[in-house]
Amino acid sequence: MTPGGAGVQHHEADTAGSVGTAHPDRADRPAHPDDAFEATAGQVLAGYLNARCADFLRSLRLYGESGSDTAAAAEAASALRCSARRIGGTLHTFRVLLDPVWADQLRTELGWLSGTLAQEYACTSRLHRLVSALGRLSGSGPVPGSGPVPTARNGEGSAAGAGALTVGASRAGALLERQLTLARTRSHSAALQALGSSRFHAVADAVAVLASEVPLAPVAGAPAAEILAAPRTAAERRLLDAVSALPLARAAHPYNAEALVHGLATPSDGETQDAPWHQVRLLLRLHRYAQEVRHGSGSPDPVFAEAGRALDRHRDAAEAAAAAANAARTPRIAPATAYALGVLHADQRLEVEAARYEFQRIWQRTAVTAP
Repeated sequence: MTPGGAGVQHHEADTAGSVGTAHPDRADRPAHPDDAFEATAGQVLAGYLNARCADFLRSLRLYGESGSDTAAAAEAASALRCSARRIGGTLHTFRVLLDPVWADQLRTELGWLSGTLAQEYACTSRLHRLVSALGRLSGSGPVPGSGPVPTARNGEGSAAGAGALTVGASRAGALLERQLTLARTRSHSAALQALGSSRFHAVADAVAVLASEVPLAPVAGAPAAEILAAPRTAAERRLLDAVSALPLARAAHPYNAEALVHGLATPSDGETQDAPWHQVRLLLRLHRYAQEVRHGSGSPDPVFAEAGRALDRHRDAAEAAAAAANAARTPRIAPATAYALGVLHADQRLEVEAARYEFQRIWQRTAVTAP
């Protein structure tokens, strides 16, 4: 635990008692729709934020207690990121019910913390994804459950391509491992530095205070049924508008050659067409958090959860493709290595299109309707 951790744990113990004793019937209200309509908007929102702050502080304590157990530390860091995202998303969506200056400042700091902690996990996941894909494509290490690698109609050309890929795959994998391991090491150092900084301690102290005291605006004293609907509807409208701007008709084709050509053209083209999908992913997450404030943090809508997982796969594949393209731009690499990285990049762009196709199919089943 970094310096000041004991103080944070003390805050957690104090706030846990205050939340549980000062308002014994308030904690359950966000989880029960009928009770939420009887409460004020401030009570419902405060109950949700109190619970998420308790999750944050609990994860922080578990992270400090993990010691040399890397698996436990990774799990605690993941829970810490999840809590930070939920708190920040709630502050964004329901900003009108809070002190706006305070909400914006804390949301910014939580975004910094979540982004910093996510980098190490992202590098690890990306390396595993790319090395596994290389093994699958070259035939040297098939991934369980993966389909067969498509072959060309001309058997001779297929054999030549497979031979070149096999030669370059090992070097491409070694290059990716060097680059991403270095990035992961730097991210790990940045995370440790962040968790030991005064900036992080200020965030932890602010969350500890928020666990028992939420700075509400006067409008939050109105009934929840009258006030909470507007921010939720606004979040839903932003999501619907963003989805309507996506090329869903083009994504309805399992093999989207037009989009794939743009994705393979230049890195900037791929990033340009990926950005709207990444934005939808973030808005879908905010929409889900807004629903949790009203209905509690139980099981999310299965359709929205499935759509979110499809967009997560889209993000992972797009970032993996970008990493492969970046590795291919390494000076003085062998042609066989560059070829293997090009095949890997194309494979990940195909995964991007597959995720878009899946999202398009899922979205047809969503229960969200425009107000």
